[in-house]
Amino acid sequence: MLWPIDLIILTFVIFTAIAAITVRDLLGTAILFSAYSFLMCLLWAVMGAVDVAFTEASVGAGVSTVFFVAAVFSTSRRTKD
Repeated sequence: MLWPIDLIILTFVIFTAIAAITVRDLLGTAILFSAYSFLMCLLWAVMGAVDVAFTEASVGAGVSTVFFVAAVFSTSRRTKD
């Protein structure tokens, strides 16, 4: 088993999840969610669940990121903070 690789990817997953929660910019949050989903895809692939990794890559990192970015660009800001 490759548990050191699992541990490294898991720490990156935790850091991206915390960063996605704390970032105040919506586009930055959408990009961090995409990175989170990609890292989860890597984690699933390393653990041997290739079908789950493929689904996470296509839906999580692909389609939902496009929807998030499209939603961010279709909104407008009301405040200047």
